Amino acid sequence: MAEEKHHHHLFHNRKEEESSGEVDYEKKEKHHKHLEQLGGLGAIAAGAYALHEKHKAKKDPENEHGHRIKEEVAAVAAVGSAGFAFHEHHEKKDAKKHGHN
Repeated sequence: MAEEKHHHHLFHNRKEEESSGEVDYEKKEKHHKHLEQLGGLGAIAAGAYALHEKHKAKKDPENEHGHRIKEEVAAVAAVGSAGFAFHEHHEKKDAKKHGHN
């Protein structure tokens, strides 16, 4: 009674798609657009949190140092997320350019 086990893999192997030689540029464009939007949302959320911590630092002088640290970390996260969105914007443009050739 040997049962065949099916494993769910988090990272799927895409070699089948790549071996055909055809690339669905429309699908790639949509994927990069989605990631660009997520990067933008991350930048907005991290920026809002940084402003929130800046306000908390002014209102809570006893714990000001901790709030300033959180503010700086959130600001760095916002910049990183914006950079990711910018990168994905260019990936989307490349996919769109290749798809229309």
